[in-house]
Amino acid sequence: MADAHAKPQHDYHLVDPSPWPLVGSFSACVMFIGAVVWMKGLFGLEAGTKWMFFVGLAGVLFTMFSWWSDVVKESRKGDHTPVVGIGLRYGMVLFIASEVMFFVSFFWMFFDMAIFNESRAIIPEVGNWMDTAAAWKTWPPTGVELLDPWSLPLMNTVILLLSGTTLTWAHHAIIAGDRKAAKMGLLITVLLGLLFTGVQAYEYYHILHGHLFFSEDAAQAKLYGSIFFMTTGFHGFHVAVGTIFLAVCLLRLQAGQMSPQKHFGLEAAAWYWHFVDVVWLFLFVFMYVVFG
Repeated sequence: MADAHAKPQHDYHLVDPSPWPLVGSFSACVMFIGAVVWMKGLFGLEAGTKWMFFVGLAGVLFTMFSWWSDVVKESRKGDHTPVVGIGLRYGMVLFIASEVMFFVSFFWMFFDMAIFNESRAIIPEVGNWMDTAAAWKTWPPTGVELLDPWSLPLMNTVILLLSGTTLTWAHHAIIAGDRKAAKMGLLITVLLGLLFTGVQAYEYYHILHGHLFFSEDAAQAKLYGSIFFMTTGFHGFHVAVGTIFLAVCLLRLQAGQMSPQKHFGLEAAAWYWHFVDVVWLFLFVFMYVVFG
C-alpha cells in the first residue's frame, strides 16, 4: 500500500485541512448580524448594542491573518510551484473582476440618478413617493451644497497617482534585484496610502460638520449623500485594505521572503492597487467634476 503522505509526483499543491473557511464564515455571519443589532436591534437586544459586531469583526480579522499566514508558509515551503502560481494569478484576476462589478453597481446607480433625473418626474407624486419624486427631478438635488473638486478631491487624486508610480518603481526594482529601491518604493507607497486615508477622513469630517449634502428637503440630501458615501466610502475601505496588503509585502521583503524570481505577493498587491487607482479616477471625474 502506497504511503499516503509520500511526496506527490505532480506540480499541484493539495492543501492541508484548514479550519479557516468555517471559522471565517461563522465570524462573518456574527459580524453582519451584529451590524443589524447595532443599527436596528434584534433577538431582544436594543439598537446600539455593539459587542456582537465587534466580536464577529475580531473573528474575521483573526481568520484573515491566520489564513494568509498559512499561504505565506506554503510559499516558503516551496508548495507554490509554477503550475500553482498560474492558479494564483487566475484567482487574483477573477477577484479583481468581481471587484470591478461591485463598483459597476454603484456607478450604475449614480449615472441613473445623474443622467436620467428628468424622467423621474413621471413618478406619481402620491403617498410616500412625493419626496422621492421631487428629489429625483434635478441633479445634483436642489439646495445640496457640494464639495469643491479642485481642493481635497484633487489632492487625493494626485496622491493616488503618485502612489501608483512609486509602486511600479518598487515592482521593477524587485525584478531587477534592487532590494533597497524596492523597499523604498514600497515604503513611500504605504505612506501615500495612509495619507490618502487621512485626507479622506478629514474630507468626511468637513462634510459632516460643515453640513454639506444637507438641504431643506431631507429626501434630496439623503439621495445624494447615500450614493456619495457608499461609493467613496467603499473605495476608501479598499484603499485601507490595499495599504495593509502593501505593508505586509514590505515586511516580507524586509525579511528576505521575496526574490526576483518569486514575488507574486507583491505582484498581486500591485494589481489590486492599480485597480483602486483606476476606480478613483472614475470617481473623481464623474462624481466630483462632471456631475458635481
